[in-house]
Amino acid sequence: ADIEFDALQERAKKKKWSKQVDAHFDKELDKLGRMNPAAPDYSVQLNYLELLLDLPWSELTKDNFDLKRAQRILDKDHFGLEKVKQRIIEYLAVLKLKRDMKAPILCLVGPPGVGKTSLGKSIAKALGRNYVRMALGGIRDEAEVRGHRKTYIGAMPGRIISSIKKAGADNPVFVLDEIDKVGTDHRGDPSSALLEVLDPEQNNAFYDHYVEMDYDLSNVLFIATANSLSTIQPALLDRMEIIEVNGYTIEEKIEIAKKFLLPKQKENHGLKLKDIVLKPNLIEKVIEDYTRESGVRGLEKKIGSLVRGVATKLAMEEEYNVTLTNEDVERILGAPIYDKDLYEGNEVAGVVTGLAWTSVG
Repeated sequence: ADIEFDALQERAKKKKWSKQVDAHFDKELDKLGRMNPAAPDYSVQLNYLELLLDLPWSELTKDNFDLKRAQRILDKDHFGLEKVKQRIIEYLAVLKLKRDMKAPILCLVGPPGVGKTSLGKSIAKALGRNYVRMALGGIRDEAEVRGHRKTYIGAMPGRIISSIKKAGADNPVFVLDEIDKVGTDHRGDPSSALLEVLDPEQNNAFYDHYVEMDYDLSNVLFIATANSLSTIQPALLDRMEIIEVNGYTIEEKIEIAKKFLLPKQKENHGLKLKDIVLKPNLIEKVIEDYTRESGVRGLEKKIGSLVRGVATKLAMEEEYNVTLTNEDVERILGAPIYDKDLYEGNEVAGVVTGLAWTSVG
């Protein structure tokens, strides 16, 4: 127990925390020193002190202020999405001029499969920061965000503090995924707990019930993602900067398939570049006849099916067309699912052509 005590003291000397936290830590450490190591509360107290030491109080990673490099990384990882990229470059530029600037809280809204979550990862890469993601889908308990008081058995810090500990720095890019899917029930309202996290005026003193100390989240770059704004609490919406991430046009999807999806699927299935060639007109056929979506997730699955079809032929050493044809696509993917011109030839008595709105258009 004495060795443990000394080790904690040594680690505390290296921390960059405030005097207030230092005094609190010393007080809690004294409490541990007076405890019997066999007592059940001993391990609870030890875990608490270790969490305080594991948290990166004021430990910041160095930002990369090379704006051209940041632009290159964003362009390499994602096609289009100019509005979002522009906002990140602006943030970097202002941060370069004013180091103590409060981080904006961005909310990327758009249909599924347009790259909102993966964009967070490339933003972290472009800024040279650590990346951490918290899935909010289905969270119903406020304690998930704010933690439990230490007096509860099995108490733990909330997921915000746990994620910061995992990030290992005080200024990560923190993606709050699916913020529109947060639920509420009798255990409290998590979206109200998020108000404190996402308010730039308040989040320099975020209070977690387990930590029992205010924690500064003002250096964190929060990026929320959502499919729809209608289910997000108005007060929460008010605190975020909304950036619409629209679906892609057919031309953009063809480019994305050529530059990102096909090379990725070839690599995933162990094929070389020369083993399969997909002409742009065939990619367009797959988009028009087999997927009807604003993102590219369905397109990626269909390209995966085509690549697996070729991989099977290759593994069985059968002959196949390296440059796929219309017949190959229909053989592997089956008959076309959608017919875009069906409404034009509608001459059946009693059948009316209706106009519908979907996320595709």
